[in-house]
Amino acid sequence: MEKILAKLENYVLYALVFLFPFTVIASSSSPYTVTKLTILTYGLLLYLVIFSLRVIVSGKLNFSASGYDLPVFIIALSYILSTIFRTPNKMEAILLPGTTTAIVGGILLYYALNQIKDRSQTHLVLTVSAFVYSLFVLSAYLGLMAKIPQLPAFMKVKTFTPEGGYLPTFIYLATILPITVASFLANKDIKFKAMTVFFGTVIIIGALIAFLQIIPGKQNAPRFPSTRVSWEIAMDSLKASPFFGVGPGNYLTSFNRFRPISFNTTDIWAIKFTTASNFYFTLLTETGLLGLAGISLLLFTFYKNAKKQIKELNLVNWGFAGSAPFLSFTLLALILFVYPASILLMVLMFIYLSLTSKTHHTSINLAMQHSKENESEGERSTSKLLAVIIFVPVIAVLSYGGYLGSRILLAEYHYKNSLEALLANDAQGTYDQMRQAILVNPRVDRYRSTFSRVNLILADATARKENLTEADRAQISQLIQQAISEGKASVALNPLRSGNWESLGRTYQSIIPLANGADAFAAQAYAQAVALDPINPNLRVSLGGVYYAAKNYEIAARVFELAVSSKQDLANSRFNLAYAYKEQGKIDSAIQQMSLVLGLVKPDSQDYAVAKKSLEDFQSQKKVTTVPQEATENLTPPAVPSPAIEPKVDLPEGSEPPEEVITPTPTTTVTPTIEE
Repeated sequence: MEKILAKLENYVLYALVFLFPFTVIASSSSPYTVTKLTILTYGLLLYLVIFSLRVIVSGKLNFSASGYDLPVFIIALSYILSTIFRTPNKMEAILLPGTTTAIVGGILLYYALNQIKDRSQTHLVLTVSAFVYSLFVLSAYLGLMAKIPQLPAFMKVKTFTPEGGYLPTFIYLATILPITVASFLANKDIKFKAMTVFFGTVIIIGALIAFLQIIPGKQNAPRFPSTRVSWEIAMDSLKASPFFGVGPGNYLTSFNRFRPISFNTTDIWAIKFTTASNFYFTLLTETGLLGLAGISLLLFTFYKNAKKQIKELNLVNWGFAGSAPFLSFTLLALILFVYPASILLMVLMFIYLSLTSKTHHTSINLAMQHSKENESEGERSTSKLLAVIIFVPVIAVLSYGGYLGSRILLAEYHYKNSLEALLANDAQGTYDQMRQAILVNPRVDRYRSTFSRVNLILADATARKENLTEADRAQISQLIQQAISEGKASVALNPLRSGNWESLGRTYQSIIPLANGADAFAAQAYAQAVALDPINPNLRVSLGGVYYAAKNYEIAARVFELAVSSKQDLANSRFNLAYAYKEQGKIDSAIQQMSLVLGLVKPDSQDYAVAKKSLEDFQSQKKVTTVPQEATENLTPPAVPSPAIEPKVDLPEGSEPPEEVITPTPTTTVTPTIEE
């Protein structure tokens, strides 16, 4: 029985290593990440259950350890502690982007793979998996997958890869090639060599396709913040939390709060990044000095051990076949100094590490021997009670972990269905599926923000009816209150995330035509969003627009001025500022700003025509200057909404935004109350 369980352990690990890179299941709104985390999590849970059963059956705890175990443990500990103490919304660390699950899962996989004595089988599994991965890349590129009607739409596009991008695809396939070559050299069977050559050729083709798409200038070429920007974000994050960082999965919050204003001069200024320019800066930002200590110790230990082990391998004439895993790990570790790591690459790093580790076996006897009086030594009986006491609870905990994971996946499934219903204009289906996702897993801020918008859409649709009844007004009031409640819940789940406050602000702003007092609440929410993302000019334009709509033109102008200061070449900021100046009677200033707008937009665009018309109106100093009613490509005019229903509904008590978060983020935002 013990041998059968030991074989099962190996088979589970081989299946996990094989399926993990290329499997994609469209059961979630994020099929690439969620599928991989699901395979990793449940594969390890199954392995640990079988391992525990084997310990109970044998009465012995047998395991292999290596010199990398301590630094790897420190890395896992840093992610776990940082998640517990620093990540505001734990679901981000666990599910999306799922950094903690990937790192801790990869480390558990490293420990598990160390228990396998024959590393050549793992080499072969990695090669075959990369071959299947490359087949997906090649089939998509040639348009073959587009001809399969059963596939979801995202798998039919020419640029599909099982990792969701060409950059991680190239890194994965390039670093797997040394192991493929090693498999070829280590086996003398001609048929096996021919098969390995075929696999390697397909892998090289897949890598070339990916490489040609990420060359600078290509449409799919990756773009990331500069190393300097990432370094400044990391340093400011360490000032706020030196030991544990900002928390895994929470890089976006640091990016919003700490990116330098010079970032606004780049052509990617409007993009929000969830990772630094490279893996190590992301790790430093999210896990602080503890994570840095762990990864530094690991790389130093690897360097020492690699030098020693490669010399030993050369002495026994193993040559490249024995050194290939060292080369793969070294390549990946060096590449991650330049590029960020995806879920696949994080786990792959620990798989490569396990192939380079030199292990020593340890056995702990958990069987208790006892004998009755007058019995000889040979008549002693053995009890496995201790193993049962220790590992039955372990199996129970693992089973409960599997149950919790199933709840998380079920919520993701409902969320995906709600988005599909939304695209199909199925209002009831969207509402029901979104509500079910929140009931199953109420701790995901994405669900709350989306559900808030769904309620607003339904409220707006109801308000557009002619001859509203009292029942319609009651339904509008209920939908508005639910939209506000979900927006506030999103903020509560991650109060330092600027996007959550922005979403709440947009919720209040959307109901200004429907409800009394919504304008003041919108201003409060937007002000906090600005405090948490102080150099974002678009947030200031939104905040200024709320004041403009309330006819508080002085405050609106001051907010628009700060938007202009944060990004001098943003035409929309100056466009809105010009109208605020005009309403204050500052015609010369309005003309100056609108003239600058003309220099910032394309001469043959609708933006230019709208700005030119506004400038002509200002120059003629008309008493009535009409504000454009519709936004163009780059210009969003300040709007003064008219009531959608008369009389407006009253917001019930408790509809106000949450109390503002105390944050050290430097900001010069003006946040006075709106004048009635």
